[in-house]
Amino acid sequence: MLVRRIRKLYEAAHFLREHAWLGYAFAILTSAAAMYVRVLLSGVLEGFPFITFFVALVFTAFVFGWRPGLLCAVLGGIISAYFLLPPEWSPTVREGISNWIGMGFYVVLTSVILLLTAAMHRGFAEYASDAEHRQLLNDQLETRVAERTAELEAANQKLRDEAKSRERAEALVRQMQKMEAVGQLTGGIAHDFNNMLAIIVGSLDMAKKYTQRDPAKASKAVDHAMEGARRAAELTARLLAFSRQQPLDPKSVDVNKLVGSMSEMLTRTLGGNIRMETVLAGGLWRMFADPPQLESAILNLCVNGRDAMPPDGGKITLETMNAHLDDNYAANHAEVRPGQYVAIAVTDTGVGMTAEVISRAFDPFFTTKKPGQGTGLGLSQVYGFAKQSGGHVKIYSEVGQGTTVKLYLPRYVGEEIDSLPAPRVDRPVEGKLTEVILVVEDEAGVREMSVQMLRDLGYTVIHAGDAKQALMLMESQPSFDLLFTDVVMPDMNGKQLADHIKQQRPGVKVLYTTGYTRNAVIHNGMLDRDVSFLPKPFTIQQLATKVRQVLDQS
Repeated sequence: MLVRRIRKLYEAAHFLREHAWLGYAFAILTSAAAMYVRVLLSGVLEGFPFITFFVALVFTAFVFGWRPGLLCAVLGGIISAYFLLPPEWSPTVREGISNWIGMGFYVVLTSVILLLTAAMHRGFAEYASDAEHRQLLNDQLETRVAERTAELEAANQKLRDEAKSRERAEALVRQMQKMEAVGQLTGGIAHDFNNMLAIIVGSLDMAKKYTQRDPAKASKAVDHAMEGARRAAELTARLLAFSRQQPLDPKSVDVNKLVGSMSEMLTRTLGGNIRMETVLAGGLWRMFADPPQLESAILNLCVNGRDAMPPDGGKITLETMNAHLDDNYAANHAEVRPGQYVAIAVTDTGVGMTAEVISRAFDPFFTTKKPGQGTGLGLSQVYGFAKQSGGHVKIYSEVGQGTTVKLYLPRYVGEEIDSLPAPRVDRPVEGKLTEVILVVEDEAGVREMSVQMLRDLGYTVIHAGDAKQALMLMESQPSFDLLFTDVVMPDMNGKQLADHIKQQRPGVKVLYTTGYTRNAVIHNGMLDRDVSFLPKPFTIQQLATKVRQVLDQS
């Protein structure tokens, strides 16, 4: 602490030491001042002639260094010897040793003071030099740090520019891939729909031509138009399945029982040169899936396996099993949640797939078949159904060794209720005139067709073009048994209309229909609970079956 204070005082007087003459002048002045003070205090300090000069010496030597201090010491000695010492103490008097001792003491003490102050000055000078050197090093370090920081900043900026450039390039590639996929998709849709529309338009034109002249040809033309329309509806359903927008109604499914019920149909569909083997696992868990869509997915996989066979046929193995997909598997496969699944594996002994084909197998309209032998939507439909159901699909294949496609769907945990697809009805189920149906449809053509179908089935039908008209009609209509409404309508959708009507007439049953919806009666691709739904387009047989089913519900 004391050393720091002395150093601060020393540094504060630095500007005085910059002028050498000022030190010598200061030595003369302090010597004169010491003489003056000694004279003033002569009565008090009698016998101490040198004492005030020591103060002047210390102060001068501390501030200006040993040279001005030496001058101050010499002047103090001369002044004391000739003006303050008694005559018997004079250096010229040889008698008495005491005068020599006094002068010797003064010389020794001033020498010590001068040596100490000289050492102090040297120490402070070295400290200042070290401090200057440290400051220089610190400045150099800061300069190097600033230069290195600038270099790093430049490097980082270069990396950022490269990253932005890479991002732009990747975005361009993704856009090109997206446009390629969209082009492939729209091209496939346009190709298939144009073919189907050609069948429908041409057949209906021929039917109109032959209606009067040749009813048999007219009927055949109508059958062709119906086939084209059926294929168009199937294409739309497959596209919705791939985009994960088809309405699903998942239930608890006994997969072994479902596969067993499909055996005859699969054997008939695949043909006589295909050997079909079924391996059903014991203790199989129940699956949570939409039964009709699951049946369609299995059929698609088996048909794909058949198409991969050589002309002389081969073997398809349909196997069921329990499966657990762990965290590691989920981390390596997109959109897979770890957990328990029921798996269905379809294995064929066909030609197999290359890695490139596997990577594109689920793309819509991608096919390795010859033109006219497939749309390329089978596997994409299976993929969309699996993902929308919370499941997963995986292809394992080797060229020349065959292919295995595994369809994983979530395990059902809950009450065991069998939910196999409803049996097909071969004829329309007729209605009664006492059963009244309110049809609400904003598309005039669709409304007119639906009303005519229901009347042909024997029902009494009233109809409205939107929800507002339906509510006004309800006030004048005493009662009706079923509300058959489109979901997507202006102002008020079908779900809101049904809720409003049910508040006033709780016993009314509701059947919804739409070509596409995402958030009215379908959420996350799943039908809301206890909702009856008939997708567009529909045939008179499908309409009759669904209406009868809804009306007969307790």
